[in-house]
Amino acid sequence: MFTGFPVAALDFYEDLEADNSKAFWAAHKAVYDDCVRGPMRALLGELEDEFGEGKMFRPYRDVRFSRDKIPYKTHQGGYVATGPGIGFYVEINAAGLRLAGGSYAATSAQLAALRSTIDDERRGTELDKIVRRMQRAGYEIGGEQLKTRPRGYSADHPRIELLRHKSLHAGRTDVSPPWLDTARTLDEVRGSWREFRPLVEWLTAAMAT
Repeated sequence: MFTGFPVAALDFYEDLEADNSKAFWAAHKAVYDDCVRGPMRALLGELEDEFGEGKMFRPYRDVRFSRDKIPYKTHQGGYVATGPGIGFYVEINAAGLRLAGGSYAATSAQLAALRSTIDDERRGTELDKIVRRMQRAGYEIGGEQLKTRPRGYSADHPRIELLRHKSLHAGRTDVSPPWLDTARTLDEVRGSWREFRPLVEWLTAAMAT
Protein backbone atom coordinates (compact mmCIF):
# COMPACT_ATOMS: atom_id res chain seq x y z
CA MET A 1 0.00 0.00 0.00
CA PHE A 2 1.39 3.39 -1.02
CA THR A 3 1.59 5.98 1.76
CA GLY A 4 3.87 8.58 0.14
CA PHE A 5 7.59 9.21 -0.37
CA PRO A 6 9.41 9.94 2.91
CA VAL A 7 11.40 13.16 3.12
CA ALA A 8 14.39 10.86 3.52
CA ALA A 9 14.04 10.03 -0.19
CA LEU A 10 14.83 13.65 -1.12
CA ASP A 11 17.68 13.72 1.39
CA PHE A 12 19.06 10.51 -0.09
CA TYR A 13 19.27 12.01 -3.58
CA GLU A 14 20.65 15.29 -2.30
CA ASP A 15 23.44 13.38 -0.58
CA LEU A 16 23.96 11.17 -3.65
CA GLU A 17 24.47 14.27 -5.80
CA ALA A 18 27.24 15.31 -3.41
CA ASP A 19 28.84 11.85 -3.16
CA ASN A 20 27.99 9.66 -6.15
CA SER A 21 30.24 6.78 -5.18
CA LYS A 22 29.94 3.05 -4.68
CA ALA A 23 30.93 3.52 -1.06
CA PHE A 24 28.05 5.93 -0.41
CA TRP A 25 25.59 3.70 -2.25
CA ALA A 26 26.62 0.63 -0.27
CA ALA A 27 26.34 2.50 3.02
CA HIS A 28 22.88 3.90 2.18
CA LYS A 29 21.37 1.07 0.12
CA ALA A 30 18.81 0.39 2.85
CA VAL A 31 17.58 4.01 2.62
CA TYR A 32 17.15 3.63 -1.13
CA ASP A 33 15.24 0.35 -0.71
CA ASP A 34 12.94 1.64 2.05
CA CYS A 35 12.37 5.25 1.00
CA VAL A 36 12.67 5.20 -2.80
CA ARG A 37 12.40 1.76 -4.36
CA GLY A 38 9.67 0.44 -2.07
CA PRO A 39 7.35 3.45 -2.31
CA MET A 40 7.82 3.70 -6.10
CA ARG A 41 6.86 0.05 -6.54
CA ALA A 42 3.82 0.56 -4.32
CA LEU A 43 2.80 3.69 -6.25
CA LEU A 44 3.00 1.95 -9.62
CA GLY A 45 1.07 -0.99 -8.19
CA GLU A 46 -1.77 1.33 -7.11
CA LEU A 47 -1.97 2.80 -10.62
CA GLU A 48 -1.82 -0.50 -12.49
CA ASP A 49 -5.57 -1.20 -12.70
CA GLU A 50 -6.20 2.08 -14.52
CA PHE A 51 -3.03 2.66 -16.53
CA GLY A 52 -1.37 -0.72 -16.95
CA GLU A 53 1.69 -2.46 -15.58
CA GLY A 54 4.39 -0.09 -14.40
CA LYS A 55 8.15 -0.54 -14.61
CA MET A 56 11.00 1.05 -12.69
CA PHE A 57 14.17 2.28 -14.33
CA ARG A 58 17.42 0.80 -13.03
CA PRO A 59 19.25 3.09 -10.57
CA TYR A 60 22.59 2.37 -12.25
CA ARG A 61 23.91 4.49 -15.11
CA ASP A 62 25.22 2.92 -18.31
CA VAL A 63 28.65 4.51 -18.44
CA ARG A 64 30.16 2.35 -21.20
CA PHE A 65 30.03 5.10 -23.83
CA SER A 66 29.83 8.14 -21.56
CA ARG A 67 32.56 10.53 -20.49
CA ASP A 68 30.65 11.02 -17.24
CA LYS A 69 31.50 7.94 -15.20
CA ILE A 70 29.39 8.58 -12.09
CA PRO A 71 27.76 5.21 -11.38
CA TYR A 72 24.28 6.11 -10.10
CA LYS A 73 21.31 8.07 -11.40
CA THR A 74 20.31 10.98 -9.18
CA HIS A 75 16.61 10.22 -9.56
CA GLN A 76 14.29 7.24 -9.65
CA GLY A 77 11.88 6.99 -12.54
CA GLY A 78 8.82 4.82 -13.03
CA TYR A 79 6.77 4.49 -16.20
CA VAL A 80 3.86 2.81 -17.91
CA ALA A 81 4.46 2.21 -21.61
CA THR A 82 1.58 2.51 -24.09
CA GLY A 83 3.83 2.05 -27.13
CA PRO A 84 7.55 2.09 -28.00
CA GLY A 85 8.98 5.24 -26.39
CA ILE A 86 5.49 6.47 -25.38
CA GLY A 87 3.69 6.45 -22.04
CA PHE A 88 3.28 7.88 -18.55
CA TYR A 89 6.19 8.82 -16.28
CA VAL A 90 6.81 9.63 -12.60
CA GLU A 91 10.11 10.55 -10.98
CA ILE A 92 11.40 11.24 -7.47
CA ASN A 93 14.60 13.28 -7.08
CA ALA A 94 16.30 15.67 -4.68
CA ALA A 95 13.96 18.53 -5.62
CA GLY A 96 10.67 16.64 -5.38
CA LEU A 97 8.34 14.98 -7.85
CA ARG A 98 8.27 15.07 -11.66
CA LEU A 99 5.22 13.87 -13.65
CA ALA A 100 5.01 13.57 -17.41
CA GLY A 101 3.33 11.83 -20.30
CA GLY A 102 3.95 11.61 -24.03
CA SER A 103 6.64 10.39 -26.42
CA TYR A 104 10.33 10.34 -25.52
CA ALA A 105 11.99 8.53 -28.41
CA ALA A 106 11.04 7.56 -31.94
CA THR A 107 12.35 5.44 -34.75
CA SER A 108 12.50 6.99 -38.21
CA ALA A 109 9.31 5.11 -39.10
CA GLN A 110 7.52 6.37 -36.00
CA LEU A 111 8.64 9.93 -36.68
CA ALA A 112 7.42 9.77 -40.28
CA ALA A 113 4.06 8.46 -39.07
CA LEU A 114 3.85 11.21 -36.43
CA ARG A 115 4.51 13.98 -38.93
CA SER A 116 2.11 12.53 -41.47
CA THR A 117 -0.63 12.50 -38.83
CA ILE A 118 0.16 16.05 -37.69
CA ASP A 119 -0.05 17.11 -41.35
CA ASP A 120 -3.57 15.68 -41.60
CA GLU A 121 -6.01 18.53 -41.09
CA ARG A 122 -8.44 16.71 -38.81
CA ARG A 123 -5.95 14.71 -36.74
CA GLY A 124 -3.34 17.46 -36.63
CA THR A 125 -5.89 20.02 -35.46
CA GLU A 126 -6.95 17.57 -32.76
CA LEU A 127 -3.38 17.40 -31.44
CA ASP A 128 -3.03 21.17 -31.56
CA LYS A 129 -6.14 21.50 -29.40
CA ILE A 130 -4.86 18.90 -26.92
CA VAL A 131 -1.51 20.68 -26.55
CA ARG A 132 -3.10 24.10 -26.14
CA ARG A 133 -5.50 22.76 -23.54
CA MET A 134 -2.64 21.31 -21.54
CA GLN A 135 -0.71 24.55 -21.73
CA ARG A 136 -3.74 26.43 -20.39
CA ALA A 137 -3.90 23.93 -17.54
CA GLY A 138 -0.34 24.90 -16.60
CA TYR A 139 1.58 21.94 -17.96
CA GLU A 140 4.97 22.37 -19.60
CA ILE A 141 5.20 21.13 -23.18
CA GLY A 142 8.61 19.73 -24.03
CA GLY A 143 10.50 17.40 -26.29
CA GLU A 144 13.40 17.43 -28.72
CA GLN A 145 12.79 19.73 -31.71
CA LEU A 146 14.43 20.51 -35.01
CA LYS A 147 15.77 24.04 -35.28
CA THR A 148 14.37 24.34 -38.80
CA ARG A 149 11.37 22.89 -40.62
CA PRO A 150 11.39 19.14 -41.31
CA ARG A 151 12.14 18.16 -44.88
CA GLY A 152 9.05 18.07 -47.07
CA TYR A 153 7.03 20.59 -45.05
CA SER A 154 6.73 24.31 -45.70
CA ALA A 155 7.84 26.88 -43.12
CA ASP A 156 4.35 28.41 -43.12
CA HIS A 157 2.56 25.16 -42.31
CA PRO A 158 -0.19 25.93 -39.74
CA ARG A 159 1.26 23.34 -37.37
CA ILE A 160 4.94 23.81 -38.11
CA GLU A 161 5.88 24.00 -34.41
CA LEU A 162 4.35 20.60 -33.79
CA LEU A 163 5.97 19.19 -36.94
CA ARG A 164 9.39 20.21 -35.63
CA HIS A 165 9.03 17.89 -32.64
CA LYS A 166 11.03 14.65 -32.62
CA SER A 167 9.57 13.85 -29.22
CA LEU A 168 6.61 15.49 -27.49
CA HIS A 169 5.52 15.35 -23.88
CA ALA A 170 3.69 17.32 -21.21
CA GLY A 171 4.81 17.55 -17.60
CA ARG A 172 4.82 19.23 -14.23
CA THR A 173 7.39 19.51 -11.46
CA ASP A 174 6.42 19.81 -7.81
CA VAL A 175 9.31 21.10 -5.73
CA SER A 176 9.23 19.69 -2.19
CA PRO A 177 5.41 19.52 -2.08
CA PRO A 178 4.05 19.31 1.49
CA TRP A 179 1.95 16.26 0.54
CA LEU A 180 4.86 14.18 -0.83
CA ASP A 181 5.08 11.95 2.27
CA THR A 182 1.32 11.29 2.29
CA ALA A 183 -1.11 9.18 0.25
CA ARG A 184 -2.19 12.38 -1.53
CA THR A 185 0.80 11.84 -3.83
CA LEU A 186 -1.13 8.98 -5.41
CA ASP A 187 -4.02 11.34 -6.18
CA GLU A 188 -1.66 13.91 -7.66
CA VAL A 189 -0.01 11.35 -9.95
CA ARG A 190 -3.31 9.77 -10.98
CA GLY A 191 -4.89 13.17 -11.66
CA SER A 192 -2.04 14.37 -13.86
CA TRP A 193 -1.79 11.07 -15.73
CA ARG A 194 -5.51 11.32 -16.49
CA GLU A 195 -4.93 14.77 -17.93
CA PHE A 196 -1.99 13.45 -19.96
CA ARG A 197 -4.10 10.59 -21.34
CA PRO A 198 -5.49 12.41 -24.44
CA LEU A 199 -1.95 13.33 -25.51
CA VAL A 200 -0.56 9.86 -24.76
CA GLU A 201 -3.40 8.11 -26.59
CA TRP A 202 -3.13 10.45 -29.58
CA LEU A 203 0.62 9.82 -29.86
CA THR A 204 0.26 6.06 -29.34
CA ALA A 205 -2.21 5.82 -32.23
CA ALA A 206 -0.32 8.25 -34.48
CA MET A 207 3.07 6.57 -34.06
CA ALA A 208 1.90 2.97 -34.43
CA THR A 209 3.78 1.40 -37.35
